[in-house]
Amino acid sequence: MNDLYWKELWQQEEQQTFKGWDFSHLQGRWESDPLPWDYRQIVESHLKSSHRLLDMDTGGGEFLLSLGHPYPLTTVTEGYEPNLRLCRSTLAPLGITVVERLADNILPFAPESFDIVLSRHGAFDPRQVYRVLKSGGYFITQQVGGENNNDLSRKLIGDFVPSYPEHTLQNNLKLLHSAGFAVEQARQCYPRLRFFDTGALVYYARIIPWEFPNFSVEGCFENLCRCQQELEQTGCIGSTQHRFLLVARKR
Repeated sequence: MNDLYWKELWQQEEQQTFKGWDFSHLQGRWESDPLPWDYRQIVESHLKSSHRLLDMDTGGGEFLLSLGHPYPLTTVTEGYEPNLRLCRSTLAPLGITVVERLADNILPFAPESFDIVLSRHGAFDPRQVYRVLKSGGYFITQQVGGENNNDLSRKLIGDFVPSYPEHTLQNNLKLLHSAGFAVEQARQCYPRLRFFDTGALVYYARIIPWEFPNFSVEGCFENLCRCQQELEQTGCIGSTQHRFLLVARKR
């Protein structure tokens, strides 16, 4: 295959639409090692049907809806405008309260509004979470750590500098303790991620600009060709992810 073939193919991937936090376009084209914990099981073990639930940065609400929690007791925040529109059109008609996430992660709710607050890969201010939780309530978060895909980012972006190097398990533990939380679980892992075609990598890199700043097929074409060579030699393009989990209770 010549360079023009690959460039045209990858540029087609670059133009694919993306909404919510739905990666179904990559089904069968990538693979991740499983996490050593089950976020859903942890959430469900703490969540009661009578609880008032807040899901921060819900994306398109995909994970939230899978929990099957009573809609009138459910509130979500979302700050990304396309996802916010999606939530208003899909979640709000169900009776779920949809609120735009404000700057600086301020939560526009009264103190002690919720029994449980979730944040799956979303930003948060521990002090704000503590304020809106009821006494004894839980904050459960799974985060993408600051080391996520740094090795892959360097393959694509020659002058790459990590955007959030301070976003570590230890730093977040300190912030939660400072806010007044009792942390009951704190876990971390580095699962491998594998792409089975370079077009899948293009699609992924385009929609995550904080990990792949200024990415484009045109601007990163030579590096993409090197990734294609890696794929042909090893069967995949590999990367190292960074995840951590925190379960904290309001004292």
